[in-house]
Amino acid sequence: MMDAGASTLIAAARTRLAGSPRVRLGELVESRRVFGIGRAPRIVPVGEAWHLGVLLIGDEQVFATGEVLRARHDAIRGFTAQSQRERSDRAAAAHRGGFAEGETVHVGWRELDLSAVAAAAASDPLLIVAGVPHVRWNTAGGTRPLADYLDEQLALR
Repeated sequence: MMDAGASTLIAAARTRLAGSPRVRLGELVESRRVFGIGRAPRIVPVGEAWHLGVLLIGDEQVFATGEVLRARHDAIRGFTAQSQRERSDRAAAAHRGGFAEGETVHVGWRELDLSAVAAAAASDPLLIVAGVPHVRWNTAGGTRPLADYLDEQLALR
């Protein structure tokens, strides 16, 4: 029996996910200056997808996850680390962009090319290993068959 391609496996996952809750995808929008006065940047909603580990599966596309935020009101916070301040700023930008307080927002995601994977090229984190679609599920480079990964992620829902 021949292994199913990445597109087939993703399509089967979509079928299994039908009716399940989705997360919203956001994109950073830098506001234009009007009369020399700039507005704070916003993260605006641009779509929805099912979150399965390192993948975000939309109705038509598949994305690699980026940063996950919780939208919240802009407030003065006493963080000592610059990275915490920047993350707080992005969470406030999501709230300004229309996400509800506490809502999960995915930003920095990138669209994957399933046709490249079908042609035995990689569209990180998806790749072909010995003719079988795999997913790179951690930063250390660990891979596993996409079918097994999707089954495990769907079982956790």
